[in-house]
Amino acid sequence: MSEGVKPPLLTAGQPFRRSGALGVLERALGAINQVTLFFGMTALVLASFVLTYSVFSRYLFKAATDWQDEVAVFCIVGAVFLCGAWVQAQRGHVGIEAVASILSPRVNRIRMIAVDLMSLAFCGFFAWKSWTLFHEAWVDKMTTSSTFSPPLTIPYGLMGAGMTLLVLQLLLQSVVRLAEIGERE
Repeated sequence: MSEGVKPPLLTAGQPFRRSGALGVLERALGAINQVTLFFGMTALVLASFVLTYSVFSRYLFKAATDWQDEVAVFCIVGAVFLCGAWVQAQRGHVGIEAVASILSPRVNRIRMIAVDLMSLAFCGFFAWKSWTLFHEAWVDKMTTSSTFSPPLTIPYGLMGAGMTLLVLQLLLQSVVRLAEIGERE
């Protein structure tokens, strides 16, 4: 709610207001976010089917299920990380309204920029680390320790891609906020 002062940057069905380079970036990232949202929703549905199958096959048919857990976890990891940028675009994260309600609008704008920049720094580090893990898993051909043993490049690649999209979303939102402050002054 503290972010509710201004509509989110990229809402489904909302027309983009900006023109120029920022408008193009908003539309491009919005389109990418919609695609990753579809894949995230599909991955969650797939994970629920796999886990349901796992329960039935274990308890009704006494069948071993060593692959289902990893497939479900990989799907959930993909859904969580790939949809992070879309959630950020909606400002769908949890905010603490108590602080925002006692600050003046000017100080609150500065607080939001500071939070976005700190989030950008943290997510940038996380994305970099995810890509280094992906590279190590690729070079060393790392797999999980189960008998199914899928490559670890899958979850690390999903983490890296999702965090990179989140970094781009945070960077875009920070630039837009700074541009709006520059326009006001």
